[in-house]
Amino acid sequence: MNEKKYVIAMDQGTTSSRCILFDQKGEVRGAAQKEFPQIYPQPGWVEHDPGDIWSTQMGVTMEAMQKAGASAGDIAAIGITNQRETTLVWDAATGKPVYNAIVWQCRRTAERIERLRRDGLEETVRRKTGLIPDAYFSASKLEWILDNVPGVRERAERGELRFGTVDSWLIWNLTEGRVHATDYTNASRTMLFDIHRLQWDQELLDYFRVPHSLLPQVLPSSGLFGETDKFGGSIPIAAAAGDQQSALFGQCGFAPGDVKSTYGTGGFLLMNTGTEAVSSRQGLLTTIAASAGEGVRYALEGSVFVAGAAIQWLRDELRLLDSAAQTEEVCQKLEDAGGVYVVPAFVGLGAPYWEPYARGTVVGLTRGVTREHLIRAVTESLAYQTNDLLTAMKEESGLALGSLKVDGGASASSFLMQFQADLSALDIQRPRCIETTALGAAYLAGLASGFWRDQEDIRGNWDCERTFAPAISQERRETLLKGWRRAVRCAVAWAKDEE
Repeated sequence: MNEKKYVIAMDQGTTSSRCILFDQKGEVRGAAQKEFPQIYPQPGWVEHDPGDIWSTQMGVTMEAMQKAGASAGDIAAIGITNQRETTLVWDAATGKPVYNAIVWQCRRTAERIERLRRDGLEETVRRKTGLIPDAYFSASKLEWILDNVPGVRERAERGELRFGTVDSWLIWNLTEGRVHATDYTNASRTMLFDIHRLQWDQELLDYFRVPHSLLPQVLPSSGLFGETDKFGGSIPIAAAAGDQQSALFGQCGFAPGDVKSTYGTGGFLLMNTGTEAVSSRQGLLTTIAASAGEGVRYALEGSVFVAGAAIQWLRDELRLLDSAAQTEEVCQKLEDAGGVYVVPAFVGLGAPYWEPYARGTVVGLTRGVTREHLIRAVTESLAYQTNDLLTAMKEESGLALGSLKVDGGASASSFLMQFQADLSALDIQRPRCIETTALGAAYLAGLASGFWRDQEDIRGNWDCERTFAPAISQERRETLLKGWRRAVRCAVAWAKDEE
């Protein structure tokens, strides 16, 4: 038995930072979470203050350790999981950011991606990176910072600056600038990394005019990144992985064909495809999966840009809710959404549509529609969007799906999970611990540090809390899906200039 008691999972998300301490059974022993401000300089633009990311992550880590009564000597390792694609550039000497972090949701570079397509690089990007060219990924965000912040390109070319995704930013600060690194999963989301050759791609770096000196070293997700003494003693940083790949690992999705769906700020469906990088023609992405000590693994991914963020919109902007948890009670009291569909394309539509100029749409309004109907329609939109991804993934992979493992904050809603089962005609399996993103980071770090022996050691920790079985007729399912498809066509039509 390892003499250390816990592994720390730092889970740096889009709207909040959290930290969880897990014991050897995968049980939560200390947890803390703090939201931080979202910055919207213009419509479709989203930023974070890098200082907020760092200070909230430090604060919740110390708070979680305090709740567990843990000191540095009790911690086997730290695993980091993070919002992906979000782009930061900072001074190599001082660690001071040159600009706010540009968040994955930000659409400011959509026109730049149109130019990339006109330049004939779409197929090159797909072939090398597994990605569909989009403003979602880091490359065009990084180029924007280099070209639009005064003096930054010159400083970058002199080797004075560093670029990173959020994991790199945290590792840099935790090691006081000693380590500039990322992992394969985060690198695979930058649109600058060749996922087959496992290296930064010179052709894409040249195209976006990115100096090599900016780039972090790329390492496997599970392994030693460095050490930090920020918590009263030396603790190894032994894992880093993008949040969705981390969640797949936390769901014990180790085998080809294993699938999970995360309902967070966005919605993400991932399927492990093993050593094969499956190429998609249905708007899915080919990406690197998190793995521990067995060479690189790949996954197919579908991305929904706005999932839980739509519930936050109901709460914060429309003020129709006091808390996100209220949706459960409201939805259960209604028979249906009253014919209303909401397509929450606030920042465009992701897979399988990839329509960056689509905008949020509400259809089917009548005089009888109430606040409650609107809340239910927004909640249902999470399941409709996930079902679109499931349909594409089944066709793409040729694998029959018998069930779907779920996680993320919104998966706590039994209404939403039942509706997902009904729409998808699949059994939905919700684990007892839905914090699988953090758990994946903990597992990756714990395997690297010897806290857990092997994957079989942690597979026994996975425990299904509830299974939701489909409970509606095929006819009803088809009617619901037909209405959703019409609503999506309306959102896409808005994006077209019809003048």
